[in-house]
Amino acid sequence: MEKNSQQFFDVEDYLSQIKRFAEKYLKGWLSWLIILIFIGVWSAQGFYTINPAEVGLVKLFGRHVKTVGPGLHYHIPAPIQEVIPVDVKSIRKIEVGYTTISPPPNPKYRVNKEEALMLTGDGNIVHIEFAVQYKVKEPEKYAFNLIAPREIIKEMAEAIMREEIAKRNLADIITTDRGEIALDVYNDLQELLDTYQTGILTENVKLQDANPPEPVSEAFDDVNSAWEDKETYINQANAYANKVIPDAQGRAAQITNTAEAYQKEKIAASQGDVAKFKKVLAKYNAGSKDITRTRLYIEAIEKILPEAEKILLTEDTKDSGILKFLDLNKLSSNGGENK
Repeated sequence: MEKNSQQFFDVEDYLSQIKRFAEKYLKGWLSWLIILIFIGVWSAQGFYTINPAEVGLVKLFGRHVKTVGPGLHYHIPAPIQEVIPVDVKSIRKIEVGYTTISPPPNPKYRVNKEEALMLTGDGNIVHIEFAVQYKVKEPEKYAFNLIAPREIIKEMAEAIMREEIAKRNLADIITTDRGEIALDVYNDLQELLDTYQTGILTENVKLQDANPPEPVSEAFDDVNSAWEDKETYINQANAYANKVIPDAQGRAAQITNTAEAYQKEKIAASQGDVAKFKKVLAKYNAGSKDITRTRLYIEAIEKILPEAEKILLTEDTKDSGILKFLDLNKLSSNGGENK
């Protein structure tokens, strides 16, 4: 009976064997499986994408090792490597003296009086609102040298603007010097940003508003309008002068050319008369004095009396008492032939 009982299947013993096998072999295999899964998940975290407007700064144990462009990349996941994306193409904006609450087409703004009120060189107070546009030109310096870039740029721009305002009088600030102030702030701000190696490029400084405080703003608005009217009248006068002066110069040139042509014509005619007179004088001096004198007399009569009938009476040289005459009109009409 005891022999037969040993032939039956012992369930408890079988389960014990499985338990011992699992404790001996299967437990270690699961540990490796879990480790491999963890490594796979950790490695998959190394894939990253850089947008078209960005560059990626790759750091190895906190030290910058390379810069990558847009696209899909891979790095060893943290804490070994880390990637910092930096936007290098977008234009960023900082506002001083005001804050945009809602953008166009229905813009709303809130004035920051503590930032907007500044002291001028002549001891007055002026309300200044301006904006600075900038972008990142050196992402490494921008990412690693600055902690709060916007706050730093804003403080720099405000300090430089206050310095420029303190150099000028109130009347000049609100009328003629706006463009010059914006340009000076632009140059000084870029120089200061380069000095501190911020990696930032200033794109534009725009002076939005430059007016006296509210109690006297209307009077200064009238002054500003008067300056604008003055500039308008000056521009209109310059435009009229630019139109009239070329016309007058053209007419003067035309008159001068006509006078010079007339002068040349008269000089040529006088030179011809002189040449003709010299020829007559040569014949006169050559012994034909009477003939030349008579010829000159006849030519003078023809010029004086061009339409009158002219008859020339001559006395016979042989004292015959006969008067001969020469019909000059008839001679002229016959082409000079005596018929």
